[in-house]
Amino acid sequence: MFQEKRMTAQEAAKLVRSGDRVYVGTASSFAYDLMDALWERKDELEDVTLLCSLATKPCRMFNTDHDEHNPFSLEVFFLGSQERVAMRQHGMPVNFTSFHLSQVDYWCREIGRADVCFFEVSRPDEQGYFSYGPSGGCVYDFLVDNARVIVLESNAQTPYVVGQRCKIHGSKVDGIVLTDNAVSSLPDEPVDEVSKKISELILAQVPDGATIQLGLGKVSTAIGYGLRERNDLGIFTEMFNEPMMHLMKEGNVTNEKKGFLDGVSVFAFSLGTKEMYDYMDHNPLFYNGTFPFVNNPVNIAKNKRLISINTAMSVNLFGEVAADSMGWRQQSAVGGQLDFVKGAQMSEGGKSFIALASAFEKNGKFQSKIALTFPEGTAVTTPRSEVQYVATEYGCINLKRLNMADRVRAMISLAHPAFRDQLTQEAKDHHLI
Repeated sequence: MFQEKRMTAQEAAKLVRSGDRVYVGTASSFAYDLMDALWERKDELEDVTLLCSLATKPCRMFNTDHDEHNPFSLEVFFLGSQERVAMRQHGMPVNFTSFHLSQVDYWCREIGRADVCFFEVSRPDEQGYFSYGPSGGCVYDFLVDNARVIVLESNAQTPYVVGQRCKIHGSKVDGIVLTDNAVSSLPDEPVDEVSKKISELILAQVPDGATIQLGLGKVSTAIGYGLRERNDLGIFTEMFNEPMMHLMKEGNVTNEKKGFLDGVSVFAFSLGTKEMYDYMDHNPLFYNGTFPFVNNPVNIAKNKRLISINTAMSVNLFGEVAADSMGWRQQSAVGGQLDFVKGAQMSEGGKSFIALASAFEKNGKFQSKIALTFPEGTAVTTPRSEVQYVATEYGCINLKRLNMADRVRAMISLAHPAFRDQLTQEAKDHHLI
């Protein structure tokens, strides 16, 4: 059966018709060879929509100028660096849908219905099952039921990941393309002094035996490595990253005290390096779950002492969080931030943190990330009613227990000193304090 279904990437690309919707990848699991073969058919096709999320690796589809004769557009639920490049630098049309990752099954059924699925997967096991790899298990199983065509890009370097709904049998697919490519990687961002200070303030709130969820970015990296000072940790996270791997290898993570799915590190998708992907391969200490499972606040809350740490682009004086857009410019997505903000606070002994530097410099101008209001068009990612702790390098404060006037004062204290007088005056002018 395996041999009968083998084909080249070019043969697989010919299965796509004009007007089709083609799912091509998520995070570290993208079918790049199939995408290249499809790109070569651009003069033969019309109106083809590519469905994907969080692309991090450059490819011809995303890095070539799109003119009026180009048939491809994007439909995404999370903008990664390469979707932004395709849209802003090369003119590729992009449609974005905002929703919580815990609802990705709804997106697959109602919005992102795929006619063709191009899945990067592992090599098959002895029973003929292909693993969806480090990031496919979060969503791929919700796409297969409605697809007319399913083609697997079986990559020799893709790890075989175990878990919930994270594999597909060869009998269910229409074609298999063999490749041998490095898996999309995302090395840790270098940690600066501001990120280190923020991480120290948050780490003071993290006990031994905590269950950890970390997001992307320098602060999460600093916290991840700072957790080497903690013991008996557990992992229940949307994204598995490099620091978490080291915590597992070095014995800081035991997953024995979570109270839910003890013994395994639970995650939905992963971004890291080859060392991390090799560590995940056939490793029974991992449990890959779908977004609707991992990001369900009820399941998050089943873990004891769940510590959720996410980042933001800006927080206003009310404590509202802007983490996915600024002005009219979409940057990423709501993702799973609110799922984990809610779930962590429902957890026994759990806490939710929003972390950000107090200020940044752009085009030679020093600007505050703590603001009276957001720029016009900015979407609120997490409402003030859900936010618990906010941390900058100047403090870590639980807003949940504060009335609105005290919240405003607290947020001003978290701002960079250069902006506190201005923020105080603005708050007084608008009768907030």
